[in-house]
Amino acid sequence: MTPIIAVVGATGTGKSALSLDLAERLRDRGIAAEVVNADAMQLYRGMDIGTAKLPPGERRGVPHHLLDVLEVTDDAAVARYQGDARAAIADVQDRGAVPLLVGGSGLYVSSVLFKFEFPGTDPDIRRGLEERLEREGPGMLHRHLREIDPKAAAAIGPFNGRRLVRALEVIELTGRPHSASLPEQPGRWRDSVILGLGMPRDELVPRLDARVEAMWQDGLVEEVRALLPLGLERGVTASRAIGYAQAIAQLRGDLTEEEAIAQTALLTRKYARRQVSWFRRYSDATPLGALDPGRVDEAMAAVDAALEPAGIRARPGSAAAD
Repeated sequence: MTPIIAVVGATGTGKSALSLDLAERLRDRGIAAEVVNADAMQLYRGMDIGTAKLPPGERRGVPHHLLDVLEVTDDAAVARYQGDARAAIADVQDRGAVPLLVGGSGLYVSSVLFKFEFPGTDPDIRRGLEERLEREGPGMLHRHLREIDPKAAAAIGPFNGRRLVRALEVIELTGRPHSASLPEQPGRWRDSVILGLGMPRDELVPRLDARVEAMWQDGLVEEVRALLPLGLERGVTASRAIGYAQAIAQLRGDLTEEEAIAQTALLTRKYARRQVSWFRRYSDATPLGALDPGRVDEAMAAVDAALEPAGIRARPGSAAAD
């Protein structure tokens, strides 16, 4: 069975480009590879500009899975994603291809790679917490969570209302801290190798700020305007996505364009910091410099080391076999 190759890192570190470079290197050897998305917001159909989703024409012929599978009114649930992603990966492996798990949503990545079991849900509890979130804001929910599960509160932060609601729901359902269901070093689900892209923060921040500016220049506001009749504002998850929430506020007249861009840039920087903290727990990941010209070679060396024990070699007639 082919191992899972996970490409992770903060926003703006070039995960998609590296995954396609790896897929092409493998293709040159006669080994097929397919990408499985691990970015929660790229699950949504029509949310393209603000999520940096690769258009089909830029995917270099590499099959991609779990893009555009949710409507903007759907709730993105990690437990559901875990099942869908593992099924997609199993299909890729059954075809003898290498699955490339690519994305920056830390919990989503971990849910696939590691033996995580997620508690169920209760519609009444969830509804009550979501109403409280709407009424009081994420800061109050974070304060409550900090009192009963400080470890979970520190991991989630005070801005991610959806995850705060879920943590409080789990605690109410199980009577145990939410952090107890997220072990630091659980066992692996299947053989996998993790490639972690990183960049010094003083280099990453200007890239993130420029990326946000480009989102507005590329038409994020018009994208959001087109999604509003489809129910974007009713989507608990989609409407709160970084960039989308600010574009909605701009269209409402609650924020100027300048304020919307500045708020999005600030939240993006904070999100990137949380991503770095999350992926730091992957102690056996192969670290790669996002700006290092030799990163693809280093990544391929790690991939080769994972493929060899699995008996995956270049097929006869491929460039590597000739």
